[in-house]
Amino acid sequence: MIADITAFKMVELWGFVIPSATFIYALSFTARDLAHKQIGEKNTYALIFVAALVNVVMAGYFVFSAKLPSPVWFEYSEEYALVVGLVPRIAIASILAEMISQVLDTKVYQKWWERFPNAPQWTRVLVSNLVSLPFDSVIFVLVSFAGLYSGAELLALMVGQTTFKAVLAFVSMPLIYLIPQNPKYAVKQ
Repeated sequence: MIADITAFKMVELWGFVIPSATFIYALSFTARDLAHKQIGEKNTYALIFVAALVNVVMAGYFVFSAKLPSPVWFEYSEEYALVVGLVPRIAIASILAEMISQVLDTKVYQKWWERFPNAPQWTRVLVSNLVSLPFDSVIFVLVSFAGLYSGAELLALMVGQTTFKAVLAFVSMPLIYLIPQNPKYAVKQ
């Protein structure tokens, strides 16, 4: 939800332009990997769909609240509607990108784990993120910002977002060791 709300704010760092949501959203891939260890592949898919539903409710509520009448003394109605009115498009883009990339991440994580059950856990995170992060960035940027920015700006957003997410995913990889593997969901060797 935080990523959806902050995604419209653009940030420029070291020559890269990215939505400010990139910083917090990148951590969701590692959080998904931690969930996968504890609740298994099928329950992780359920988690992804519940997160999408929460974001749909949030976006819908923002639209609803922006349309409600304000008292005459409240001078920020237009500003509020401008800010939260953009969130539904971003929420839709985020939900679509999240569902596709997180499901892909889950599938790649599981397949890697099944194929290489004795490989270090961080390799599951690395491989699944390398596959899913570019999909997430391309889908999110195109759905959120196509028509608002030029092709060059969209490409810059995709490259910047993928780069920062990859760096943050790499830095957060050791977090996979924070919790033990739930034996109920361990890959059978």
